[in-house]
Order: sequence, then structure tokens, then C-alpha cells
Amino acid sequence: MISAVESLARLRDGNARFVAGRPVAGSAALARAGLVDGQEPFAIILGCSDSRVPVEMVFDQGFGDLFVIRVAGNIVAPSLLGSIEFAASRFGTRLVVVVGHTRCGAVTAALEELQGHPSAESRNLRSIVDRVRPSLEPLLRSAAADDAERLMHAAVRANVSASVDQVRQGSGLLQRLIRDDGLLVVGAEYSLETGVVDFFDGLPSA
Repeated sequence: MISAVESLARLRDGNARFVAGRPVAGSAALARAGLVDGQEPFAIILGCSDSRVPVEMVFDQGFGDLFVIRVAGNIVAPSLLGSIEFAASRFGTRLVVVVGHTRCGAVTAALEELQGHPSAESRNLRSIVDRVRPSLEPLLRSAAADDAERLMHAAVRANVSASVDQVRQGSGLLQRLIRDDGLLVVGAEYSLETGVVDFFDGLPSA
């Protein structure tokens, strides 16, 4: 088991390789064969389902490296918390990263809803939007509300931070692992425009 700080460094290094166009992830066939009997992922990623954010590629990682949970809007619901609990307790993984991204459709839908233009066409879609909305409501009363681009940037990050807080506070098991076993939960934003992942929430002090 490696520490959360070392795991974070691996993700940063992998993203730098991805941005530079120099990935080094090994042979999928060989890696697959070596993982039949078990896995030891070094990081848990809660990311968005958006097809433009393939997490393993973004971090230049291969088979068995990441335990990835993807859902529209990188929201937190009981089954998703359970998945994080499973990996953290079963595999000893000590880093959880919530990864949002620029131009997120779920965040856009929640903003539209708040601005009086509802777009959720089913109860299931609305359940996603309803989980995103609370973290965005204060932004409509802030200076960012008058600038669409600035508002969207702030909204993506607010949604990530809300999910980070929900992971930290929504599970007694995860709270214990944070308190006693070095589990770290951080938030990040992936830029569709540049490929860079910016870790901005919950980073350990230098």
C-alpha cells in the first residue's frame, strides 16, 4: 500500500505525460494477465461519465492502477459512496479524487434549472440535477453571476467541492479511514481545452 501523497504525485506525473503527449502506460495484454487473481489500485477516482474525460488516459495509468467510478456530474449518492468504501477498505487505497471538468453538461443543466430554464426531461435525470443544484445556488448571488464563463468555471469547482465534502462527511467508515489511516479526499478539475488536471481542494500542506 502506498501513501495518499505518493499516489497524488503519481497522478500528477501521469497527467503531465498525457498533456505532453508522452504516455508510458504498459501493455494492456500483459497487465490484464497479471491481475486475474487480485488488484491493488493506488487511487480511487470519482469522475464524470462524459466521454471526453477517459480517466485512465488522462492520468496515463493502466490496468489495475485506478478504481474508477463514473457518473454524470461526478455526484455522490449512496451506491457511489459504497463503491468508494469498498475500494478503500478492501484494497487499502488511500487516495480518493473527485474529478470534475470544464463544460460539464450536468452542471450546465443545473445552472439552467436555477435560471428558470429547466432541461431535465425525466425523474432520473432530475435526480442528478437536484444533487448538483444546492452547491450552485449561492453563485447566482455572487459577482460571477453576471459573467457566463466565470459562472460556469465557479460552478464546476463548487460542484466538485460539494462532492468532496459529501465523500468526507457521508460515511462513518471513510471518516474513520481519514482520521486513523491516512485516507485523503481531494478535488480536481480537468480542462477539456488543455488536458491539464488542476488539483485544488483538500490538498495536503507542504
